[in-house]
Amino acid sequence: MINDPFINNKFGFLGEEFLIEFHQHAVASKIKAKTEIVREGQKNKFVPFLIKGSIRVFTLNDGRELIYYYIRENDSCLMTFSSIFTDCTSRIYAVAEEDSDVLLVPISVVHEWLIRFPEINRLFYYEYDKRFLDVMNMVNDAVFHRLDKRVLNYIKQQITIRGNNPIKLTHREIANSLGTSREVISRVLKKVENEGEIIQTKEGIKMPVNENVR
Repeated sequence: MINDPFINNKFGFLGEEFLIEFHQHAVASKIKAKTEIVREGQKNKFVPFLIKGSIRVFTLNDGRELIYYYIRENDSCLMTFSSIFTDCTSRIYAVAEEDSDVLLVPISVVHEWLIRFPEINRLFYYEYDKRFLDVMNMVNDAVFHRLDKRVLNYIKQQITIRGNNPIKLTHREIANSLGTSREVISRVLKKVENEGEIIQTKEGIKMPVNENVR
């Protein structure tokens, strides 16, 4: 059976019959870092559940990214799930941030489960609450914080998600994620480095220990 601890912890409350069906229909997949999983306008065929790794969910505007949220371990993609109630067309892009392990469940099967196992809605309501909070934080960050604060928040977020400090991030990656240019990010990083907020080394960008990154 596929990754029993993950399935039992996440779906155990739905009972033995559901767990048996989950094992029957879920497909395990390994996704390499930087791989595009779905793009805007593409028909969704599966609802993904992330076992390990992280996935960036975003939209594009004039070639610039607007990040909605990150799917983390034990999460699923709410935007993909919500598409099954319309025409299953994706409204987002999703790219693996790092090597990731996912379980893919066909959308047709999820449709059936919503009828036969209505308690599964508890799971998706919980996911909705987390994703909505992520989007709220993203909007607040963009509206109320200066760019240097947004850059520091982004670096802290990536350290938390990936579990590495220092973390490998290019100036262009940060710029794309925050909707600005590489040149602007380079200036901001130099400024916050001079202020002692970060350390840039060949191993990556490091947050000093006293930043209490969690």
